[in-house]
Amino acid sequence: MPDKKTIEKARKDRRAGKAPTTQAGEFVREEIDKIRHRKHGARSTKQAIAIGLSEARRAGVPLRPPGKGKAKARTRKSAEYAYEAGQHKRKTRRRPRVSRAVSRVLKHEPKSTVSRKAMSRQARSAASRRSVSQRSAAAQKAARTKGSAGRAAAARKAARTRARRRA
Repeated sequence: MPDKKTIEKARKDRRAGKAPTTQAGEFVREEIDKIRHRKHGARSTKQAIAIGLSEARRAGVPLRPPGKGKAKARTRKSAEYAYEAGQHKRKTRRRPRVSRAVSRVLKHEPKSTVSRKAMSRQARSAASRRSVSQRSAAAQKAARTKGSAGRAAAARKAARTRARRRA
């Protein structure tokens, strides 16, 4: 169950006209925090992200399930179910035994899967699956939507990073 604060942040993003993926990002962030605070674990970084996306769909974020060929059939079906539940197109049935079993299994999974190093590795591998032009377009869009103060902060950060790498 996501925190009230997370749902509120996602709603704020929605009111600001941000993309569903941005709204879902709040839930993914919350999931990563849960694992870092030892509430439970995850077998992989991908699993941690997937749990966050599922929570987002169930909470009503209009994040469409992946298309055919983008993910495993089982993953797609699960995402579809969560999406429909969040859009009130399907009644959800509580399954206490299943819920308990999942919680118990997750408690034994490693917590290091959301370390800074692991998250960085995941981001790099995800980026490497996209073409140069796609990455460039994403960077240009980010620069456009950041605003002047955000751009200035990003430029300062980049300058700091360059200086650190030169030294």
